[in-house]
Amino acid sequence: MNILILGSGGREHALAWKLSQSEKTDDLFIAPGNAGTRELGTNIPIDINDFNELKKVVVEKDIDMMVVGPEVPLVNGISDYFKNEPALQNIAIIGPVKQGAMLEGSKEFAKKFMKRHNIPTAAYKSFNTSNLEEGYKFLETLEAPYVLKADGLAAGKGVLILYDLELAKSELAKMIEEAKFGEASAKVVIEEFLDGIELSVFVLTDGKSYVILPEAKDYKRIGEGDSGLNTGGMGSVSPVSFATSEFMDKIENQIIKPTIDGLIEENIDYRGFIFFGLIKVGDEPYVIEYNCRMGDPEAESVIPRIKSDLVDAFEAVANKSLDTFKIEFDERHAAAIMLVSGGYPESYEKSKHISGIENLKDCILFHAGTSNDINTGEVKTSGGRVIAICSYGNSMQESLDMAYEKANLIEYEGRYFRTDIGFDLK
Repeated sequence: MNILILGSGGREHALAWKLSQSEKTDDLFIAPGNAGTRELGTNIPIDINDFNELKKVVVEKDIDMMVVGPEVPLVNGISDYFKNEPALQNIAIIGPVKQGAMLEGSKEFAKKFMKRHNIPTAAYKSFNTSNLEEGYKFLETLEAPYVLKADGLAAGKGVLILYDLELAKSELAKMIEEAKFGEASAKVVIEEFLDGIELSVFVLTDGKSYVILPEAKDYKRIGEGDSGLNTGGMGSVSPVSFATSEFMDKIENQIIKPTIDGLIEENIDYRGFIFFGLIKVGDEPYVIEYNCRMGDPEAESVIPRIKSDLVDAFEAVANKSLDTFKIEFDERHAAAIMLVSGGYPESYEKSKHISGIENLKDCILFHAGTSNDINTGEVKTSGGRVIAICSYGNSMQESLDMAYEKANLIEYEGRYFRTDIGFDLK
């Protein structure tokens, strides 16, 4: 079959890497893709939020299946658009309808959904320009640190954790009145702070059945020891040492099953990935956030651990036959180290020549922010997060050591990566 992947990051490269291995894949297209996906299929330079242009591409390339990588097209209703277009209705879409995508598209929607279905999460209240003063008063009832979340999509950077009350009030005003995160922070969710260790859990669902994918732990802060500004993610490891079978049973029974049952109860046609951003408080799991797609950079350590044919899995999702699909995993550990541009996540320079990637062995390179020079074809940086290096190992440390060894062989001006991924795990 002909498959189209939407997106241009490391997650999309990981999906392309896996889907290209299937005997069922004929032609693979990635829109817009990057320098890495170019080696696996055909990149199509297109705005993936222009649904009319996407329709033309899908018809022209005779696409059978479309896998939506990033959240924005899903929140904008790409699945609904395809369902309502007669020429597109038979195409398998891996990604939920707009209402399902609101689990990520609106923090308030997600919180209300969890409350309706008794899913454990932090206590919260929502505020906007009409009740900003109430927001100040609510902050005064909480103990530091204070958690402020932009309600809408903010590219993974719309969360502030602050230790000073007056600063929290000031930032709340900046988010709501000064649009610190654009329209995303016109409404802000203030949560109680949960003290624990985070975990990323993923399921693939057809809307009634689901399979749980390998768990992962990602590292979002730019600096060592989880310090500094939030980024899209600096690396990930899978599996996670504290995700014991007993703890995973709690996650499935208290969080995953109630989420799937809630989607069914509310008649939400959800076919695709659900990301559960969790925190372990004591021995109990709580939901920090939902995502309506595969995580990034977690995909770069999770997808390499999936042994089964992912096209088969996606077909089962589209056909609502996932209950008959048996998924197999690689028991080895996988670690992904993200190389970023100097200055990221603030202003950074692009178009830096990348060297050292040509002859790397015993690892998998997942390009994120790369492009090919029009004239020379050489690979250059084009984004804040540049390349993820994934390596396998018989232990977490072995996989990390291998990934770091390879990371040091890649060079470009301003290159930076954290050297402590996995520091908080045994």
